[in-house]
Amino acid sequence: MSAQRTTSTITPAALRALAEEGRAPRLLDVRTPGEFRTVHIPGSYNVPLSTLREHRAELLSHLDEDVVLICRSGQRARDAEQALAQAGLPNLRVLEGGMNAWEAAGAPVERGPERWEMERQVRLVAGSVVLATGLAGILIPGAHLIGTAVGAGLTYAALSNSCAMGVLLSKLPYNRGPRTDIRTVIAELRSAS
Repeated sequence: MSAQRTTSTITPAALRALAEEGRAPRLLDVRTPGEFRTVHIPGSYNVPLSTLREHRAELLSHLDEDVVLICRSGQRARDAEQALAQAGLPNLRVLEGGMNAWEAAGAPVERGPERWEMERQVRLVAGSVVLATGLAGILIPGAHLIGTAVGAGLTYAALSNSCAMGVLLSKLPYNRGPRTDIRTVIAELRSAS
């Protein structure tokens, strides 16, 4: 039986205090490049979760100090923490509540072009499919079953804390933004050391 690692967190207030004292840890934002461009913590590095998982061994030698992982609400950051911990990196923490909590605390952010959050996009697509198939069900027998399938998918997403529709939507050019190049990330991490 393997021991499950407990996620270490840091509150927005504690992280902000460290930053104001000039002792800010390395900040890795694991959201998509599109999300990062919309809003991020000044001084953070964008290493999307998929890139981090794929290149964690390369990142390891450039992350020897304290590292705080950031996403929108905390789930992807916990996934990143687990991946880096399995690769042997100590001193990992997750920003409690993610960017949602950071912004709610009135902490400083850098803003780019505004985009809809993934959750809002999922609600739009799911609602539109349910509405369209519900209306089509008036004329086409069985069309309402598509809406039922979407409802089942959303229920599963809530229970499993994963979202297939969100994953699919994240692949759209609107959500991807510029592709994150691991060599660029590593060069940025080296220059900041």
